[in-house]
Amino acid sequence: MLREKPPGHGHTEEGVLEVLDVVVRHPQAKFVLSAMGAPPPYVVDRLHSKGVVVGAMAGSSEHAQKQIQSGVDIIVAQGSEAGGHTGTISSMVLWPEVVDAVSPVPVLAAGGVGSGRHVAAAFALGAEGVWCGTIWLGSSESELSPALRKRFIAARSQDAIQRKYDTGKPLRGLRSKWTDAWDAPDAPRPLPLAAQKLLVAAALKRFELADAADYMGYMSGQIVGRIKEELPIREIMARLKVDCHQTLERLRTSGWQ
Repeated sequence: MLREKPPGHGHTEEGVLEVLDVVVRHPQAKFVLSAMGAPPPYVVDRLHSKGVVVGAMAGSSEHAQKQIQSGVDIIVAQGSEAGGHTGTISSMVLWPEVVDAVSPVPVLAAGGVGSGRHVAAAFALGAEGVWCGTIWLGSSESELSPALRKRFIAARSQDAIQRKYDTGKPLRGLRSKWTDAWDAPDAPRPLPLAAQKLLVAAALKRFELADAADYMGYMSGQIVGRIKEELPIREIMARLKVDCHQTLERLRTSGWQ
């Protein structure tokens, strides 16, 4: 009989190592990204021994250098505009800082990428490519429920707010009746990680089971304001590609070479 995992278990060392065990048992797993601090070198070595490429998210050049010291292969420089747990440095400032700090290690640009113009900007700032998250959430293949997907399509950029109410650490997600309640003057202050996650996990699960979209926030970057319609991922990718090529060609013909 499977043992029920407590809320927040995935953020513990035991929980992470359990996921790692699953990864190394499946040869089709080719890439692993660390998103909450530098992975221990022994974890990177274990993945490398299985032929897995290891990446890590970084919100500052200092964090990126620590990731490199752990032996990762790729850095994802994540600006503060991104969804989920982020740092405080915006993408336009962060991307070239990280590129310069870790060269020649390749860097993917993340945080606020939602058009081909953003992709072209990432190339111009030295990145090898981009890492996208929020723009997929309004797609027809999105993991969101239809009701929550509609909220993403209707959302503005300023509706992606950064709060500590879900995990105890600053996390950018979509504003909801849940976050509004925590923002009230008489609301309690959030606890630190992982105590806050333990406190609210049951309530968040009930929202999900009830499909209470007005109370569900989900992680969201500020680029959510560009999601205007539900599209298949194939179409989103095609638009990114065309827009990027058009942008680069416009720069070439205007003399920016």
